[in-house]
Amino acid sequence: MLAAERRHYILDLLKRDGRIVAQELSTELGVSEDTIRRDLREMAAEGLLQRVHGGALPRSPALVSFRTREAQVSPAKIAVAALAASLIQPGMVVFLGSGTTNVQAAAHLPRDLSATIITNSPPAAVALADHPGVEVVVIGGRLYKHAQVTVGSEAVDAVRRVRADLYLMGVCSLHPELGISIQDLEEANVQRAMIANAAEVAALATAEKMGTAAPYIIGSISDLSAIITDALLPDEVFEPYRAQNVTILRA
Repeated sequence: MLAAERRHYILDLLKRDGRIVAQELSTELGVSEDTIRRDLREMAAEGLLQRVHGGALPRSPALVSFRTREAQVSPAKIAVAALAASLIQPGMVVFLGSGTTNVQAAAHLPRDLSATIITNSPPAAVALADHPGVEVVVIGGRLYKHAQVTVGSEAVDAVRRVRADLYLMGVCSLHPELGISIQDLEEANVQRAMIANAAEVAALATAEKMGTAAPYIIGSISDLSAIITDALLPDEVFEPYRAQNVTILRA
């Protein structure tokens, strides 16, 4: 099998099985593990997959820029956002995280809601500008332009001074074994602080983010109280998450 054929086969396997195990694939194709590892390394460099110990996983679609994702908001994402917004009750103090789904969640909040929203997402803060009863606290720091969020030590320190009732977490990647991961190290630090300082954590994750991986680990799946997702995946996909005491909410 030529290198190009192996690469196509690897992508087909990832789509079908959700993971690549280098040792098994080398045996199946009759090539060395070094050859498979080289294929995976080159494909990871092209953004086609995420290498992990012993193989590879699908790479999250959230790795493209915020502006690109904002222009591609799907009905599934809007449904997830609306369900997430319904979790915010009057009087709550809420961390609202990054991502286009959280911007949609902000837009779906009732106009008469009285709550405090603390966010490191300037687009989400703008979406809340016309909600008279919502106090909006924007976390400062360096603007990570790719994701349109503030990051850095200043952002982490600000989060640590708050005890929130709920954290609505925008998700890059979720995997039942590898946990919650993201593309940027500094954003991972901010999200980790929000998890630590929230009574409950709900991850907003459409189907294409489930079972994927990114370079920087935020935490384990057991750090989540709930996953808010759409109805595009079969229910058995979520059993490994439920086994870690995570509630699955389907939009």
